[in-house]
Amino acid sequence: MRNHWILISCLLPSSALALEGNLKGIIDLRISHADGLQSYVSGGQGKLQHSSGSDLSLGQLGLAGSLELSDSTSIHGVVNGFADSDKDRLGFTELYLKYRTLPSADGFRNGMRLGVFYPAISLENHATAWSTPNTLTPSTMNSWIGEEVRSTGLEYTAEWLGKFREADFDIKLNGTLFLKNDTAGAMISWHGWTQSSRQSVIGERLPLPYTPALDADLSGQSRNSDPFHEEDSRPGYMTSLEWKLHKRGLLQFGYFDSNTNPFTVTNGQYGWDTRFLFGGFQWNLNREWSLQGQIMQGDTLMQSPARVDVVNNDYRSAYLSLGWRKGPHRVNTRLEEFSVTDLDNTVGDNNNEYGKAITLTYRYRMARQWFILGEYSWINSDRTARIYTGDDSQQIERQLQAAVRYYF
Repeated sequence: MRNHWILISCLLPSSALALEGNLKGIIDLRISHADGLQSYVSGGQGKLQHSSGSDLSLGQLGLAGSLELSDSTSIHGVVNGFADSDKDRLGFTELYLKYRTLPSADGFRNGMRLGVFYPAISLENHATAWSTPNTLTPSTMNSWIGEEVRSTGLEYTAEWLGKFREADFDIKLNGTLFLKNDTAGAMISWHGWTQSSRQSVIGERLPLPYTPALDADLSGQSRNSDPFHEEDSRPGYMTSLEWKLHKRGLLQFGYFDSNTNPFTVTNGQYGWDTRFLFGGFQWNLNREWSLQGQIMQGDTLMQSPARVDVVNNDYRSAYLSLGWRKGPHRVNTRLEEFSVTDLDNTVGDNNNEYGKAITLTYRYRMARQWFILGEYSWINSDRTARIYTGDDSQQIERQLQAAVRYYF
């Protein structure tokens, strides 16, 4: 349901036009039980959203509002809140100005976003307030996007719509210039890949797990990473291409480069030169079955002021998801593989890891806006840095969640 409202301010000139607004939201209440290590959310080496034990939590309280300034221009804001035994947060996750033209006679349309927004990467997080409609937890790849990757800048999109050319496909080209994302790479290095539906809110700080190097070569590093930090005033960039076949599926390819100076530090926040290639697909096999997958592969580098490598990692994550839907029922099975390869020689900061994950989700639609979901997550990972806190490097972690969701 959409709540439309008309905002008429008595402070505006009498000739001003009324502005039309729109408000949507999601409420996600969960019961969970986890068997694993302390969650990365509170500074541990666990891969799951919840630390070991049972919890009643607010999985997500999201509000997405827009205000139409004209037929082509609008303002968008998204507020998200999360509350559990590991950490509570509430704040803006996106805030931007959007411009999009009407299609021309030959189907060409262009648009722009200016502000703070998610780069166009995830194929899972496409529901209200960047939520995942088919699962409770996104893949490790898109969990990292929600935690540490955000664009503050300008995005331009060019689209060619096939229905205007009697073609059965659309093409979308995206280019983005951004600032304030110069620490992206820190968390994927120091706690590795994780699974969580949490999104970092603007201004949030992320706790680092303990490593002996924080008392030695990394003593200048703050114990909390700022994912919205700008270190060198150099813009990063991302470009992507999407090909969409009507009623069948899509293909996606892209490249991201933070373009950060990796050997400077301000108030304990180092610059991280982080790059990755990504690709994905969605395909409807028939009316009931669908297949989706994404892959990301990249590297990240952080150096001392003397330009000596302190953290130099390659990383990779990929998932394949099979979905079945009939009537109010939907079942989703996701398989994942992920790794971080440590290429530096920093003592007391071994970031090597390798893991696999299975996620099984059942969703039942009770009414148009009400859903019940159950989800089981299994992650088997080997992360060397766990020995710094007295844990075995090899861990199998499990999480069972049940949720009630309401979209409005």
